[in-house]
Amino acid sequence: MPITRLYTGSDGQSHIEELDPATHPTLTELEAATGISFSVAEPGRMSDWHNAPRRQYVITVSGEGEIGLGDGSVHKFGPGHVSLVEDLTGQGHTTRVSSDVPRVTATVRLENQTPGS
Repeated sequence: MPITRLYTGSDGQSHIEELDPATHPTLTELEAATGISFSVAEPGRMSDWHNAPRRQYVITVSGEGEIGLGDGSVHKFGPGHVSLVEDLTGQGHTTRVSSDVPRVTATVRLENQTPGS
């Protein structure tokens, strides 16, 4: 399963790219983390435009979520999906729980705060 990277482009907009651990060996290396937290968001919960507060992995444990980008695209993610969230600047993205059950996520806060590293 690919990992979705959410990052800020040179245009100040958030973008998504799919990363395959088989072709991105740095994804298979041990990376230092500062902690993990779990959260539960109810169906329909919407977070308007925001940036990631830090580099982090967000893993959908159950339920389904959507990420909206400035170009109007919407990307849905279900259980088992992993996102590397690095859009620390720019317009940011929206998030919404799109399932009829709560979305449970695990967020792993990464120690290195330099995007793309």
